Amino acid sequence: MTFCLDTTLIKPEKDKDIKNAIILLHGYGGDGKDISMLSLNWKRHLPNTLFICPNGPEPCSINPSGYQWFDLTKDDPKYILAQSIKAEKKLYQFIGEIKKEFNLKNDKICLSGFSQGCMMSINLGLISDEPFNCVVGFSGKIINQNDLLLRKKTTTNILLIHGDSDQVVSPNFMLEAKDFFIRNNLEIETHLIKNCDHHIPIEASSIALNYILKKLNNPKS
Repeated sequence: MTFCLDTTLIKPEKDKDIKNAIILLHGYGGDGKDISMLSLNWKRHLPNTLFICPNGPEPCSINPSGYQWFDLTKDDPKYILAQSIKAEKKLYQFIGEIKKEFNLKNDKICLSGFSQGCMMSINLGLISDEPFNCVVGFSGKIINQNDLLLRKKTTTNILLIHGDSDQVVSPNFMLEAKDFFIRNNLEIETHLIKNCDHHIPIEASSIALNYILKKLNNPKS
């Protein structure tokens, strides 16, 4: 099947059935192959998991060899929100194609992303008609709290991880997101990684893997 987004697929070994999936969304200027590096360690512990790493729908404005989920060249919150919602619709279509192709339901799908990909994962996890298994976000934020509150339909368990030295997306955004989720009765777990800037270190990858293992094995935990 041809999907609406170009994607890197990492399937289980040939003798393993696909029982669940992790959708990994790259950051601004990255691509699916970049973020797929997370699967190198994770797949050893998740033998029945399909890893799905799509490219963003547009070439990145500042790095044409990479992709973006939405444009960041204008410092205009309304423009950014409109662009992110457009990307959301494309991702929603893509996830529908994945679910049909691999016979998966939302409760067997984990959404994960870095930076801009984290922002998209948070929104998709809460505006969908049915909750996903979980959302795991690295170094991101809520794009627009008022908009998300108005459009929120469901509750998906969320883990946010951020470096305390991040100069690109301030770690304060993780604290703001935590406050938002707590105030709106959503399950949220956060981890601040010491001496970490805007990337995913081994410690963050391990924390995320343990969280995903717990949620896929026991979604209600």
